[in-house]
Amino acid sequence: MKVSVIIPAFNEAERIGAVIEPLLDVPEVDEVIVVDDGSSDGTAEVARRYGVKVIRLPENKGKALALDAGVREAKNDLLLFLDADLTGLRPAHVRKLLSAYAEGGADIVVGVFKEGRAATDLSMKIAPFLSGQRVLHRRVWERARAALDEDTSFGAEIALTKAALKEGWRHRRVPLEGVSHVRKEEKRGLRNGLRDRFYMYRDILRTLFRKL
Repeated sequence: MKVSVIIPAFNEAERIGAVIEPLLDVPEVDEVIVVDDGSSDGTAEVARRYGVKVIRLPENKGKALALDAGVREAKNDLLLFLDADLTGLRPAHVRKLLSAYAEGGADIVVGVFKEGRAATDLSMKIAPFLSGQRVLHRRVWERARAALDEDTSFGAEIALTKAALKEGWRHRRVPLEGVSHVRKEEKRGLRNGLRDRFYMYRDILRTLFRKL
């Protein structure tokens, strides 16, 4: 089983290395693609130091379109999506996600945070479908693309969830013990972080109610 890992990243130079490093110790990971979504902080340069493939978008397009750019360049049909701001990720977590998919019975495997940070653990309990850590086949993504557009920056996970409900895809949730991520308010300050969070929820709702 060979997998292409796709990591959409926007201004994550300080954090991207902690996500790439564990992947290099997983034999099933055939390639790592970092999609630099118009960053201005050297994210692409940091990623290249690890010898991974880097795609640079000239301007910020949002997570959904960054993921799609990565899928288009991926050489494998099995895909693993990971957020660029994860903390606590280890090779064992990656193998756990891939093993769950290999066991069969699920069209999409979703990794959910557990015993990481209280705030992110709670968000996963309330809305596990918002997790950006997913294993899926290329055909699943292509079916979900109908719910994406250039005005929707944060709706990738919702688009996949809507398509799954429509198509009858089966989900399997896998707990990722000790994994979390850096919250927007920490990265961009309270005011900008809250603003970005508002935009995120706006786009999620827009995608949720958009007809497939």
